[in-house]
Amino acid sequence: MKRRTAWLLAGLLGGTLGLLHYLVRMDRYGNFAAPVFVDIPRGTSSLGVAAKLAQAGVIRHPLLYPLARLRRPGRGAQAGEYRFSEPATPAEVFARLAAGDVYLIEIRVPEGSTMFDIAATVERAGLGTAADFVKLARSPKLILDLAPTAPNLEGYLFPSTYRFRRNTPLSDVCRAMTTQFHRVWRELHTHSSTPDANAVVTLASMVEKESALASERAHIAGVYARRDRKGMKLDCDPTVIYAALLTGRWTGAIRRSDLASNARYNTYTHAGLPPGPIANPGRDALAAALAPAETTDLYFVAAPDASGAHIFSKDFDAHSKAVASYRRGQRKHH
Repeated sequence: MKRRTAWLLAGLLGGTLGLLHYLVRMDRYGNFAAPVFVDIPRGTSSLGVAAKLAQAGVIRHPLLYPLARLRRPGRGAQAGEYRFSEPATPAEVFARLAAGDVYLIEIRVPEGSTMFDIAATVERAGLGTAADFVKLARSPKLILDLAPTAPNLEGYLFPSTYRFRRNTPLSDVCRAMTTQFHRVWRELHTHSSTPDANAVVTLASMVEKESALASERAHIAGVYARRDRKGMKLDCDPTVIYAALLTGRWTGAIRRSDLASNARYNTYTHAGLPPGPIANPGRDALAAALAPAETTDLYFVAAPDASGAHIFSKDFDAHSKAVASYRRGQRKHH
């Protein structure tokens, strides 16, 4: 009788362990029709994590989460928000939480993006509206101490790839980008003198929009610096485009009225640099603006072979020939 009872108990125990093994390591569960998010604040207990997962329909029962931890009792869930879109076993859920596989929204800011471009990207990512982002980027409260004369954050939203939580405030999104700008600026600016940061970044933004080849950026910066020293207008097409963007007049092509506009950003009608950057330059363009090449050239135009390179000229006659060559190349390629 005792032996029979022992066998029954052993069978019951084996069956229970087998069932628990199945429920923890094999049973894929997901009681949700659409992706669900589970936020785990720092310091949440194991039972608290289990309750959140069960309430969200990620695990079948709260007890399954601590059971999944038994093999690795020293590890727990890392704080953060997690996204679940597919059924998973409690063991797989625990592994994700222990590894800190939190859900982050990726924002990629290419070099030369304007604050309007970034605002549209932010809105597509679901972090906020484009209008609210632009409003923040134009807020005097967020202007960097480094560049107190800057009219807004244009130029200081550093191009890079960023990752944010879903509920990240737009002010923190801006701050992450300006913090990265500060980091790069400190790495590049190693001289004892303190340059006018707004002037440097403004020049860098023009270089960024004008150049496709990193090897030409210091040369282009040198041309603009030389024109500025001689009191010549900078005649930078991207500044005309930016002026039209600011007033909502940009149609996708530069018109004669754009070139004749009295907008302060238009370098065809105003000498010197515009009031602030016209885009957000990357590291290479900033480096070029901090150390423009010494050159006798005063003009440049795109090469006719559509390579992204430019033809540089010392006088207007040579430049006129280069422009004619460019236009012939345009007709040939179109």
